[in-house]
Amino acid sequence: MPAELDFSAPAHVLAPLLIGVTLLVDGVGGRIVETEAYDGTDPASHSFRGRTPRNAAMFGPAARAYVYRSYGVHWCLNLVCGQMGDGAAVLIRALAPTHGLEQMHARRSVQDERLLCAGPGRLTQALAIDGSFDHLPLLEPPFELLAPPGGAPAPALVTGPRIGITRAVDVPWRFGEAGSRYVSRPFPGDAAAGAALRRR
Repeated sequence: MPAELDFSAPAHVLAPLLIGVTLLVDGVGGRIVETEAYDGTDPASHSFRGRTPRNAAMFGPAARAYVYRSYGVHWCLNLVCGQMGDGAAVLIRALAPTHGLEQMHARRSVQDERLLCAGPGRLTQALAIDGSFDHLPLLEPPFELLAPPGGAPAPALVTGPRIGITRAVDVPWRFGEAGSRYVSRPFPGDAAAGAALRRR
C-alpha cells in the first residue's frame, strides 16, 4: 500500500490522495482517476441518518470496502476511512484501465477502452465487484493498492461538485486527475478532459 495513504484520515483528505494509486482486484484494474468523499456529517452521505444494515461498513473499521447497489442496478465501490463511527468513505468513480484489459472488455462487452471503468457502475462490472465484497479488507487479497512508479510526479488534480446527489450539491468533494480522458464526466474548467470525453 502506498505509504501516504492513511485510512484513518477524513474522507475529504483521503479522496485526493487516492488519485494516481492503482487499484487491483484479483490482478485486474487500473489507476484511480476520479473519487468522491462522503462522511457522517454530510447530508448527501448514506451514513448521515445513522447506521443501518445497508451502510454498516461505513462506520468502520477503516480500510474496508463498502459496496452497495445504486438504484437497484449498479454496484458501487467505496473505501471506508476515518475513525470508528465516522460513517466516512471514498467512492471510487473511475479508473484508467491498466491491468487485465482482456477480462474487462469481456465483462463489459465494450470495445472502447475509455468506457471500461468510467463511472462507478462500469468499474465494478469491469472488476467483477458485487455485494459479496462489502466489508472485505482493502489491504488483503483480492484487493491490492499500488503506489505510482518511483519518481513519477504527483498527478495534477481538479475538484468539483459531486455527481448524482440532491443534497450538499455544492460541496467540492469530487476529485480527479486533470486532463484524464477516463473520468466519468468532465470537471468544470478541465478543458483537456472535456475535449477527450466529447470525442467518444
